[in-house]
Amino acid sequence: MALNAVARHGSSIALACRAFGVSETCYRYGPKLKAENEEIADLLVGLTDARKTWGFGLCFLHLRNVKGHSWNHKRVYRIYCELELNLRIKPRKRLKRDKPDALAVPEAPNLTWSMDFMADRLGDGRAFRLLNVLDDFNREGLAC
Repeated sequence: MALNAVARHGSSIALACRAFGVSETCYRYGPKLKAENEEIADLLVGLTDARKTWGFGLCFLHLRNVKGHSWNHKRVYRIYCELELNLRIKPRKRLKRDKPDALAVPEAPNLTWSMDFMADRLGDGRAFRLLNVLDDFNREGLAC
């Protein structure tokens, strides 16, 4: 609005700024870094195309240390985010486990046997071990 008052009515900058409550610094400010921002954007796009796994940190270090640019990291990050180059955080893939096959059940007795050791302790502290041998068909022990 102060810019219009100065251009149309020929009033002084100081008077226009006081009338609209704008500081003279804000009136005279103009961004000068548009060309550099485009250069930063081109370099960032080229880096992320060449190296897809690089995030902002590696891109910035490459621009700073290898290319020798002295740009502020906040400025480079702002452009990096505007270009939507942010790497998404990939969720961990869970392994899909197949259900185990059902145990094979024999069709008749005395085809398949299973054996296992069992251990226990008596009331007075003595330990003993047993060897169990079972028929898989009818779940009976060897000596019942």
